[in-house]
Amino acid sequence: MEFRFELALCAALESPDRVVARQLGAGVTRPGARIVDVCVLTPGPDFDARAALTPDRIPHAAVEGRVGPGEAVPVADAFDLPPERASAVADAAVEAGYLERERRGGRPVVRATARYPDDWVGSLTAIENKPDLGTPGDLSAQLRYDAALGLFDRVVLATASYVTRAHLNRIPDPVGVWRFDPETGEREVVRKPAALDPDAPGVEIREKRSTRTDVALVSPEAKARKRRRIAERAYGKGWRPEPPACAHARGTDDGRPHCERFDRVVDPGRECGPGCPERDPADPPALDRDRLRDGRTAWVADPDGDGPRRQSGLSRFQ
Repeated sequence: MEFRFELALCAALESPDRVVARQLGAGVTRPGARIVDVCVLTPGPDFDARAALTPDRIPHAAVEGRVGPGEAVPVADAFDLPPERASAVADAAVEAGYLERERRGGRPVVRATARYPDDWVGSLTAIENKPDLGTPGDLSAQLRYDAALGLFDRVVLATASYVTRAHLNRIPDPVGVWRFDPETGEREVVRKPAALDPDAPGVEIREKRSTRTDVALVSPEAKARKRRRIAERAYGKGWRPEPPACAHARGTDDGRPHCERFDRVVDPGRECGPGCPERDPADPPALDRDRLRDGRTAWVADPDGDGPRRQSGLSRFQ
């Protein structure tokens, strides 16, 4: 249920003035400690410059390396990494279209194809999905983590449940609350999210015990680096899963994987393998995920074509 809820919400949030992605790591000192269900990125002033670089994610080590669009730099000098890792980063960045590579004097050198823009992200909103508030699990702890760290500009809880005053009292005050109907796509703002301060130091909750809570102080610089990594991951990844290789599979109009035999959206990674009794192996259905994403969001599939769309009159994301 939660997977179908999540995909329905992503589809409903898509708009030409934002980028939507799902399942992104949001821990700083412990990168795998927090996974955000949905992230919404709104463009900043330099968004078009970023879109013009590549539709793919640019490896963070390439962005943070000592390499720009000027003089070519030896790979060994460009990245403060072991040789094999530096070579792998260079290869990935070249494949993405951010770096170009050649050899000089028998040594591999790299140069950026363009300057990496500093101000291409307008805002990042984290959304935690909990369709049924009757089974909250670790919801309160997850939202306290996000509110204390302040990595995102806003944090929202999305649910299909009726939200009571008791529910609101258990949710940190800065966290907004939406009631979302995955069948109709209608969204009710129960409580608007308060603006957090990504430019201020944050507190990352590392471990909560019965007698104490272990935390780490996170600097604004560390948060800024993590936000850039999240933004790159969101821009390159999107939210649509690959459709299953099954004769019963098709794509909905908005690109969600649908099973005709069960007549519902399915999770290909968990429901569509050899364990499914109705599985009929076949080529995946034709689904142009890039075309859908390009047409419905601010992401640009082909920056070498007509150029990135100019962003104008961007709506405020609530």
